[in-house]
Amino acid sequence: MHFGQAITTGFRKYADFSGRAGRPEFWWWILFTTIVSTVLNALPTWPMMLASPAMMWGDTAGRTSGLAAAWSIAVLLPTLAVAVRRLRDAGFRWGHLFWLLLPLAGLIVLIVLCAQPSVAVPRLATEKPGPVPAPTP
Repeated sequence: MHFGQAITTGFRKYADFSGRAGRPEFWWWILFTTIVSTVLNALPTWPMMLASPAMMWGDTAGRTSGLAAAWSIAVLLPTLAVAVRRLRDAGFRWGHLFWLLLPLAGLIVLIVLCAQPSVAVPRLATEKPGPVPAPTP
C-alpha cells in the first residue's frame, strides 16, 4: 500500500473498527495527519509574526489555529479506527489504546505495539497461526 492508498483507505474506513490494517496503511496515515497538523499549526504564526513584535521573539505559547483544532477533531475517529485495526493485525486487542493515557511512556508502548509484524489468524480453532499471505492487488 502506498501513501495515496493509505489516505484514501483512512477516509473510506472513517469509523470502521473491524478488520485489519497493515503497517504501511497505519504509518502512512500517521505521517499524513502529522504533516497536515504541522502545516495547519504553523499557518497562523506567520501573519501574527508580522503584526506583533512579541510574536517575533517566540511568544506563541498556547496559540493554535482554529483550522488545526478542527482538523484534529476531524481525524480523531479515523485515527483511532486505523489504530484499532493495526493493533488487531499485530495480534493485540484494542484495549492497548489506553496506553495513550500515560503521557510519554504510553505513546512509546503504542508505537512499539503498532510496529510489530502482522500475525496470521487461524481459520479453525485447531489450526496453528502461519505466515500472513501476501495481499493480492
